[in-house]
Amino acid sequence: MLSVQSIPPSDVQACVECRKGQKLGFELRFAFQPIVDVAARKVIAHEALVRGPNGEGAAAVLRRVTRDNLYLFDQACRVGAVRTAARLGIRERISINFLPNAVYHPATCMRSTLAAARECAFPVENIIFEVTEGERVQNRDHLVRIIRAYDEMGFSTAIDDFGAGYAGLELLSDYQPDILKLDMHLVRGIDTSKPRQAILKGVQTMCAGMDIELLAEGIETQAERDYLAAAGIRLMQGYLFGKPALDAVAEIDAGAWA
Repeated sequence: MLSVQSIPPSDVQACVECRKGQKLGFELRFAFQPIVDVAARKVIAHEALVRGPNGEGAAAVLRRVTRDNLYLFDQACRVGAVRTAARLGIRERISINFLPNAVYHPATCMRSTLAAARECAFPVENIIFEVTEGERVQNRDHLVRIIRAYDEMGFSTAIDDFGAGYAGLELLSDYQPDILKLDMHLVRGIDTSKPRQAILKGVQTMCAGMDIELLAEGIETQAERDYLAAAGIRLMQGYLFGKPALDAVAEIDAGAWA
């Protein structure tokens, strides 16, 4: 496990500042998008998406993130997502994106998240941490240590946007998450695209062999939903079922299940 002695001095200082209760310096809000089980016709989770104080998108928020406040930003996202979900009365699982380059020591960096979960009576087993395939991880071995530590703490893990980057198979060979989220660009128009259908079959075979749940994201049409459902995909996410709702739980139109 990563020791304090192996952490750069600037990172050690970030840990110290976090323990001292230093604040991020700008407000974060969260939008929640439903993740559904189409076979059961129910919401099984919500992805927490960071937003600015006036509802600005994630890109606008990330422009304010620097090397100096990366650690505090990552911590604020985790804690804020848990507290907001609890305040909204969410009882399903929540999925939170994390930045592996902001995690210096998994156990230490998770203290505030665990404290928030206890404070809000939000079950640890209902929290999923997801990392984007395209995330530029500075140390792949460190990422694997993070994932293993999260598993030991009782959290679930996911790889987001699988198929959008170039390191997908390499990343998957290093560790196997609980959930693999198929990127929306592979889902778009899959009902009429033979290459996308072939890729889906290959990914399904891999996931079945590694006991990984496959989730298709970016579902926008009934045709996409129907093809994926017929192919055996139960877990889906996308505008067809609900757009991200700011400080609220999105309602799913009955037509999304038809």
